[in-house]
Amino acid sequence: MRVIHVSGTRKTARARATLKPGVGIVRVNSQLLQTFPENIFKAKIQEPLLIAGEVAKQVDVSITVKGGGSNSQAEAARLALARALSAFDKTLHKEFLDYDRTLLVADVRGKETHKPNRHGRARAKRQKSYR
Repeated sequence: MRVIHVSGTRKTARARATLKPGVGIVRVNSQLLQTFPENIFKAKIQEPLLIAGEVAKQVDVSITVKGGGSNSQAEAARLALARALSAFDKTLHKEFLDYDRTLLVADVRGKETHKPNRHGRARAKRQKSYR
């Protein structure tokens, strides 16, 4: 019996996935994926499962996600799930890369830091008044 542990990140969200042989049950933070409301976040997490097809029905996956917002958490969970499935079945690696590279490679962009002595957004400049 082989157990696979992988992780995925997006901005400040961190996801850890544990994959083991089973019947196709996927849990995110101890909640079944089927019980999630139908929205874009559920669809993002299900993408690797749809591409994997029959392989996804041979394993149980438990994903723990912390930090970030709901979109970042969904993308981190998607990355961890795809990495776990490709570690379980090596033939999926090329399929995931052909479909979308961000399924296996993390997007390292983060929030831009605020600059000193400025107000507002990270790239906002101070207003000038020539009076």
